[in-house]
Amino acid sequence: MQGPAVFIEADFDDQAQELRQFMKQLGAEISVEKSNKGIEDDLHKIIGVCDVCFKDNTHSPEEIDAVLNSIVSIIVSIPLERGENLILSFCDKMTKAKEPNLARVCLQSLWRLFSNLEVTSPLRYHVYYHLVQVAKQVNQVKEVFTGVEQLKAQFAQCPPSNEQMQKLYRLLHDVLKDTNSELASKVMIELLGTYTAENASYAREDAMKCIVTALADPNTFLLDPLLSLKPVRFLEGELIHDLLSVFVSEKLPSYLEFYKHHKEFVNSQGLNHEQNIKKMRLLSFMQLAESNSEMSFQQLQDELQIQAEEVEPFIIEVLKTKLVRARLDQRARKVHISSTMHRTFGRPQWQQLHDLLLSWKTNLTLVQQNIKTVAAAQMELSQRQ
Repeated sequence: MQGPAVFIEADFDDQAQELRQFMKQLGAEISVEKSNKGIEDDLHKIIGVCDVCFKDNTHSPEEIDAVLNSIVSIIVSIPLERGENLILSFCDKMTKAKEPNLARVCLQSLWRLFSNLEVTSPLRYHVYYHLVQVAKQVNQVKEVFTGVEQLKAQFAQCPPSNEQMQKLYRLLHDVLKDTNSELASKVMIELLGTYTAENASYAREDAMKCIVTALADPNTFLLDPLLSLKPVRFLEGELIHDLLSVFVSEKLPSYLEFYKHHKEFVNSQGLNHEQNIKKMRLLSFMQLAESNSEMSFQQLQDELQIQAEEVEPFIIEVLKTKLVRARLDQRARKVHISSTMHRTFGRPQWQQLHDLLLSWKTNLTLVQQNIKTVAAAQMELSQRQ
């Protein structure tokens, strides 16, 4: 999102008086006279009534943007140690616009403020937090947040406290969960990673949200890492942890058995049973593909509990996910597996990777030796000639 400074080149005292007059014209309870306490007191009073702009129908969004831009130009001139209350008050006012066009103006003003604060300013965190809130109102979250790494880079020179980041991650998860479940899941995993062994027991609600988000996300299939998160470990023995374990390493029949006995619990978490079945079929197929280089259609019907006419459409859906590389043999009614992503990555998978790399190394050594042998033979032949 672009937010360059487009500040008015005028004396701050003159700007403040013009802003007072403008707010007064819109019906705000403010004097047109400048404060004898200085520009900061002027700004405090102007910000206190600036939301009157959002109730006015006589000025265009562009005009309102110019007014807010003028306020921002004064804010960024105030020394950091005296500007905190002004910035917090302004940010709060920017969340008050209900009309979409004006909310977009507020979003732009907040981004302008964020971009023009020193990168070492701890106040950038507060501005960004409100940015996300306003971005949600106008469905522009993707303009201000693209990923966790980008977020960390923005605050690299003045990292927020652990508690502040937890608060921000919760907000981001809330605004992303209905529009980008994959990114919401990554944010929640990052949130759980901020807890230590000492305070992990306090993260129960966050841990449950993380599990539910990951299970509900149609694009998240590698669920094993969740089990290693400290807050998730504290849920061992509870139904939500049992359900996660099913998705991590069990097959479809195990999920159906779990649902049979805990139907109300699954539904109470906001999880869709049919979507769960669809995901478990994909996960079950991945697990079968790990140990079977080929499978008959009949085997898939039995294992995945689907009808004969559903096998080919199912395989096509699997191939679209790129989780498994396979080839359909319709004549022989078989599926030939080339490779598959592992559902879990534990010691057996590390050993398999080790053996594969060792094999490659051995083969490369043989190739090098053959090249040297051929090169030596050619040189000897050349010398004889």
